[in-house]
Amino acid sequence: MMAPLRRLAQSSVMHVLFAFVAMGGWAVLANSNHPLQRALLAGVVQGGLSACLTFFLKTVIERLSKQFEGRAGLWAPPLIASLGSTAVLISIHALSGTPEILKTIAVPLAVSTSYAAVYNYFLYQKRIEA
Repeated sequence: MMAPLRRLAQSSVMHVLFAFVAMGGWAVLANSNHPLQRALLAGVVQGGLSACLTFFLKTVIERLSKQFEGRAGLWAPPLIASLGSTAVLISIHALSGTPEILKTIAVPLAVSTSYAAVYNYFLYQKRIEA
């Protein structure tokens, strides 16, 4: 019983689906003071963006972490990933007409930046120990 549950928890598809539902749901809530159609559109847009960012963030951090030596390897990869995520989120939400852009992206950006920083830290420690 635990093996199938463990496989499900480790599934990239499940991570992407969870990101879509959780962050899309947050976007609907963040835009709930606006017409339902606009709130739902913001939810679908944010859900799609979160799913894509979840899928690509790990790879981006792994590649960026190899590009920097010394202390820069600790702070530069998550900073670059966060700035890139911020630019994508703001641009696409602005293009799609999301009413509450800052509220909409606050939670997804905090989660993705935290993930990037923690994952990069573990990669950095691994390089130092090697």
